[in-house]
Amino acid sequence: MCLFIILLLIGPRAVILVWALVSPLQWSAVFGTFLLPVLGFLFLPWTTLTYFLVASGGVVGLDFLFLALALVVDLSSYAGGGAYRRRRAMA
Repeated sequence: MCLFIILLLIGPRAVILVWALVSPLQWSAVFGTFLLPVLGFLFLPWTTLTYFLVASGGVVGLDFLFLALALVVDLSSYAGGGAYRRRRAMA
């Protein structure tokens, strides 16, 4: 419940940071390396969180759908910022 509140108030990067500090063994078991979570933290936070949630039992079935949706959310956040900048530049 606490992680959900942090997610709502601050965002996915804060949840990644708090969760990695609280349970580093679980993070290292899922990712196996330090580089992937750091890159996910910087560029694809929703996809990183989703992968962390679904990868413990292996990525099968609907897990691929959840990962694809998280990737769409991450990519749309980048695309939405560009559209907003263009609209502001025209005004």
